[in-house]
Amino acid sequence: MSEMTKPRPKYLALHEIRLPLAGYASILHRVSGAGLFLMLPLLIWLLQLSLGSGHENAALFSTVTGNILVKLILLGLLWAFLHHFCMGIRILLIDIHVGVEKQQAHTSAVAVMVVSLALTLIFGLKLLGVY
Repeated sequence: MSEMTKPRPKYLALHEIRLPLAGYASILHRVSGAGLFLMLPLLIWLLQLSLGSGHENAALFSTVTGNILVKLILLGLLWAFLHHFCMGIRILLIDIHVGVEKQQAHTSAVAVMVVSLALTLIFGLKLLGVY
């Protein structure tokens, strides 16, 4: 019986595993959720500054959000939110057995990537002050 079983690998080579696009979308869903959670204090602080009364809060908010590094962080958070939202809708549809087949799953993963990146581009241009 032991001659028929293949020997187990001594290590797992992660760089050799070929994931489908849906697998990468799922990993990015987890990464975006973790990023949103970890950056929540910054977002709450910026919300507090934007809602506060007084010239000091407005000046500090303008100074902080005018920094290019903060704008890049906010752009990343914008992508994280949009990807997490679109992927969450995809997962809810899969939960009710819509798009479970292999081709449908691939198509919906492509749709999640395209829609989240397109929306990030549109809102990101607004965030960066292009229009």
